[in-house]
Amino acid sequence: MSNIVTLNEQIKFGGNHPFVLIAGPCVIESKDLIMHTAEQLKEVTTKLNIPFVFKASFDKANRSSIHSFRGPGIEEGLEILQEVKEKFNVPVTSDIHETAQVEMAADVLDILQIPAFLCRQTDLLVAAAKTGKVVNVKKGQFLAPWDMSNVVNKLKESGTANILLTERGSTFGYNNLVVDMRSLITMAELGAPVVFDATHSVQIPGGNGTSTGGKKEFVPHLSRAAAAVGISSIFMETHPNPDDAKSDGPNMVKLNEIEEVLKPIQEIDRLMKQY
Repeated sequence: MSNIVTLNEQIKFGGNHPFVLIAGPCVIESKDLIMHTAEQLKEVTTKLNIPFVFKASFDKANRSSIHSFRGPGIEEGLEILQEVKEKFNVPVTSDIHETAQVEMAADVLDILQIPAFLCRQTDLLVAAAKTGKVVNVKKGQFLAPWDMSNVVNKLKESGTANILLTERGSTFGYNNLVVDMRSLITMAELGAPVVFDATHSVQIPGGNGTSTGGKKEFVPHLSRAAAAVGISSIFMETHPNPDDAKSDGPNMVKLNEIEEVLKPIQEIDRLMKQY
């Protein structure tokens, strides 16, 4: 069984604690979009009694095209996320890409998220660990789940045990990902609570030429399967109108549909954690 990572009195990852939802738009497109989405997610998770962390990226540094929208940047982005924290009383998380971002991000973010492509960047992991914040590392699409033991060791030897590991699919030929549910078990055996990234797992990387495609219709199915295997958290990006989203629209869940997506996941999670 994985260790228990405590974010606050209400939110604990691991053990028999209920799954935590990490959700929000892929990127901060505007303050209005973020506040609207956060408000709706807060209402849904309060209604369903699901622990909730709001997620949106202030910068998407690994977009397919140099012309792709990246976000408002760290200063404006963190100001918006700080407002989300204060107005809705929810923890927040976002990606960090460089060691120079870590200190500023840690002043606002409750969870520092390490993108999959950067999961082996030692200096970034060490800097994140030293903040004392919870660090969520996404498993690289190119790594076997047992290879994440080296990531865990880097973080632990840098002074933190507040570690989450995220499964977000593995490269399966060109422009495709596949989820091996065995990886959820393998990574949990490394001692860190496991997050299942339901929306990035259905990506078709670079599948639209200058942007990433996706198969969002599979998100509910994979999420339920992950809950049945046993996970500590579900990561799910959502947007009021995914077809108009500036990043990852093809794999995001429509905001007004997320409640119905979450209900069976919650029931499966409750059932599994009785045993």
